[in-house]
Amino acid sequence: MRARDKVAVSALRATLAALDNAEAVPVGEAELRGGALEHTPAGVGVTEAARRDLSERAVADIVRAEAAERLDSATQLSAPAHADHVTRLRAEAAVLLRFLDDDHGTP
Repeated sequence: MRARDKVAVSALRATLAALDNAEAVPVGEAELRGGALEHTPAGVGVTEAARRDLSERAVADIVRAEAAERLDSATQLSAPAHADHVTRLRAEAAVLLRFLDDDHGTP
């Protein structure tokens, strides 16, 4: 695997995790089950909670936020010892921003 691919994979994995977290139902919205054991539902899928559907705009906002987070981190790291990490963070941000540009048809 080329070094560039590793950067893209790292950025995309983290962004997919952020999207997965955004689709999760907050605890306050989930049905809380309690009571006697004999009244507890049983079977396949009874513990599954519905996931939220994210709009295309919400997905783009999350991807943009992930890119911004990397750029902010890169800006804060000023020591020469962090130069490689800064380069990687900027490359990951570029991958995410390019993905947004390609997705929306803008250069």
